[in-house]
Amino acid sequence: MKRLALLVLTGIVLCGNAAEAQLIMQMSNGWSFSFAGNVNAFGVYTKQNNSGPSNFSIRTGLLPGFANFEAKGKEGGQNLAVHFGFAPQINNPGVHDNFGNGTQAGAQIDMREVYLTVGGAWGQMLVGRELALFGRQNILQDQTLFGVGAVGIGGGQGGGTTLGRIGYGYIYPNFQAQATYTTKTGAPAQLAIGIFQPSTLQGPGGATTYGVTPVPRLEAEFTYNMKSGAKKWLLWAGGLVQTASNAPSNGNSVTSTGLTAGVRGDISALSVVVSGYIGSGVGTLLMFSGFGGGPIATNDSTARKSDGGYLQVGYALTKKTSIFGSYGLSRLKNAGSGEAGGANGGPNALRTQLSSYTGGVYHQWTKSVKLTAELTQEHQQGVATPSASQLDVSAGILLFF
Repeated sequence: MKRLALLVLTGIVLCGNAAEAQLIMQMSNGWSFSFAGNVNAFGVYTKQNNSGPSNFSIRTGLLPGFANFEAKGKEGGQNLAVHFGFAPQINNPGVHDNFGNGTQAGAQIDMREVYLTVGGAWGQMLVGRELALFGRQNILQDQTLFGVGAVGIGGGQGGGTTLGRIGYGYIYPNFQAQATYTTKTGAPAQLAIGIFQPSTLQGPGGATTYGVTPVPRLEAEFTYNMKSGAKKWLLWAGGLVQTASNAPSNGNSVTSTGLTAGVRGDISALSVVVSGYIGSGVGTLLMFSGFGGGPIATNDSTARKSDGGYLQVGYALTKKTSIFGSYGLSRLKNAGSGEAGGANGGPNALRTQLSSYTGGVYHQWTKSVKLTAELTQEHQQGVATPSASQLDVSAGILLFF
């Protein structure tokens, strides 16, 4: 134990000022330990339409700060690793004194990642808490991951991270408890498939009416990478299926399904991303949540449909500076049956639609420091959300180490 502590201390002294943007230490037992992550901060100004309020905040962007600790080793011909990812934020959500507890969700430490991996020539198993598969590429290819994107109408003083295109082009996959198998890396095609902690479904009014989940959720993702000279292509497709019931026996069951696909093309200085999704009983914005009335119809037995997607175009002005523009939307519709009329809109009515335009400039100031400035126009409409729009202006800095 003393020797391990000495090796760790030596690694900090020798590597702390190194040019590499990551601390890596070799331990006496053959394992290695690494520490990496990022810190970011953005100034964000929001202005709602029709004489609505304006707000300014200094906050974390779509990507939270991250402190990633990882240990890797090899035993019995298998590659082993454990990973812990802490995701702190800097926000004070409209209050002066905030301690990250109670109802105020700011300045918090989000334990997003806790997982182990075992891998070899046969592929890899990941068990623990990590980003889910369905919709994973949609958010990883979103350029606003390095900025702010949409804040959410009325969310100018909100806690937590911003939305980027979450709810404005895709549903947030979130970090979920899972056991996932991924085929061996190195080949153009790769498949990941896993079982996940099943989620309860929120019914009308936000009530958790479908809370009986005897079998896990199944999610899968297929990716294919191609490269030819200055051209690179990434194609992906994914899906999920889950069943939940509103009673232990003799109740109603809802099967939630989702499909997503997309393509990214990089041709010299030009980058284009097109992605989309469709779902039934998965909700919108945050998956399975009650936003817009939730994924269950007013008769409490029928799944509502949702869909969305985004188009993103970028161009590298120089080796360090790029501009990006994107448009996306997410919709939640009433079910084809079991929906009352009147204010509810009736069958197949548009319950809620969130859409936004975002334009931004992204500059790699140094190897580790990125500067970002963005302008976003948000809109919302539908029978479950009043029509409104909001302008978001942001600028900030990210440091990756």
